[in-house]
Amino acid sequence: MSRTLLKGNVAIAEAAVRAGLQAYFGYPITPQTELLEYLASRMVELDRVFLQAESEVAAINMVYGAACSGVRAMTSSSSPGFSLMQEGLSYIAASDVPCVVVDVMRGGPGLGNIQPSQADYFQVTRSAGHGDYHPIVLAPASVQEAIDFTTLAFELAERYRHLVILAADGQIGQMMEPAELPPMQSARETRPEWALSGANGRKKNVITSLHMQPEDEEAFNQKIQRRLAKIRQVEQRSVEYWTNDAELLVIGYGTAGRIAYTAVERAREMGMKVGLLRPQTLWPFPEERISELADEIQSCLVVEMNAGQMIEDVRLATSGQVPIEFFGRMGGMIPMPDEILNAIEASYARITRPVAHHANGVRG
Repeated sequence: MSRTLLKGNVAIAEAAVRAGLQAYFGYPITPQTELLEYLASRMVELDRVFLQAESEVAAINMVYGAACSGVRAMTSSSSPGFSLMQEGLSYIAASDVPCVVVDVMRGGPGLGNIQPSQADYFQVTRSAGHGDYHPIVLAPASVQEAIDFTTLAFELAERYRHLVILAADGQIGQMMEPAELPPMQSARETRPEWALSGANGRKKNVITSLHMQPEDEEAFNQKIQRRLAKIRQVEQRSVEYWTNDAELLVIGYGTAGRIAYTAVERAREMGMKVGLLRPQTLWPFPEERISELADEIQSCLVVEMNAGQMIEDVRLATSGQVPIEFFGRMGGMIPMPDEILNAIEASYARITRPVAHHANGVRG
């Protein structure tokens, strides 16, 4: 395959098409609008369904309906628009239908601005609608990963009949990089057995999120929890660098993790034993690997483009084994490598400072 210079939003859109996307419904909002604009012509060109809805609320419910019919369906939005989709996301999760949602995160709260942010972390991992469930959340750090994770999102959605969110900060959506696109898959011609495809000659299928009897609702919730336990066991993903002898572990995802790589590389050149772990799944969070590394390191520095959200999952994963420090930028500000390097130097100094022994046994 040849590499092509692609903008992140366009790369996600074309990757979805090549993954067999059959129906897209969305509403324009920066910084993901190019994704919708690209599909407006590409889907029609392939005789597939494209519809610009009147709002994000309408778009997610159209996705719900299309997913119930067994087709590969997707929508995309940015932070305020994603907020509007919460009710529909919960209905989808409670109906066991697979679908993919792309959230290209921007500065907030409120309308905020159109600059890159990671302030939707809680929204995509903790809520994404009411109820006891988590969506699968994939977090790319490059245009190539955005392509690969889009394909993976559809595979995971159908494997588990579950909601999958591609959480890309605005930098990933707007940046251009050389990347390879996967081969084109034909749109699926058959429908899954559970789909609502017309009960002509077969027993009717029922898809609902309503269980009036509490015993039935609890039984359904227990089924979801068993599925989540399986996903948590086998779908944790992360990449790491220089962790074999690291004393300080830096953890960051998406753009923050990508920029942290440069800072960690420079720290290594300066003689500091620093490693980097970049989560690729925000849920399930790569807690097992972080817990293992916590037995080997002395301290951890979490880097995010928010006020500190993923840091809570890092604390849970490390269970108090090591000190956890934080560096973040907010409101659409992107941290620079030098800023992260300064935070690394400060954290590293605290774990390598010589210890003075005193006669009274107190160490300073």
